[in-house]
Amino acid sequence: MDSETSAGGSQDAAAHAAREVIELLEVLWSRGRDITTTAPVSSSQLRVLYALDGAQGINLRTLGEYLGAAPSSVSRMCDRLHALGFIERSLSSASRRELELRLSSRGENYLNELRSRRESALLEAISEMRPAERSALVEGLSGFHRSVECTAPRPGTAGDRAAESA
Repeated sequence: MDSETSAGGSQDAAAHAAREVIELLEVLWSRGRDITTTAPVSSSQLRVLYALDGAQGINLRTLGEYLGAAPSSVSRMCDRLHALGFIERSLSSASRRELELRLSSRGENYLNELRSRRESALLEAISEMRPAERSALVEGLSGFHRSVECTAPRPGTAGDRAAESA
């Protein structure tokens, strides 16, 4: 087998292993729904909160581009999150016609608590791993994270496009 074929096979194996881990995480979350529930927000709304956590002060258009969602859908999700007290809207310092979106302290607390519950659930499984396996997991996941960061759109980096009113 030449190096190009083996590299492709290695990439396929890595993609397969990553998919299996994601499926295991979904099983873990559903098994311990009371521990890791995302209620009162949907998974789509949770993506909004994660995006705002990484880019405070973005507008609806930028958020919609990041999520790959229609402005009307993003607006409705933000309306619901605002009603829950998880996000704040304020007038933009750059334009009085647009609003900036930010996590509220309640939204930040929600994300911190969710992350803490999920980490606790993961620690149970990770504690059963040998030290060398844990080190390999950290190294592999760090590389995977860097790769995703390089290929995924980032909120707040839409360039010089005109902002859409929120």
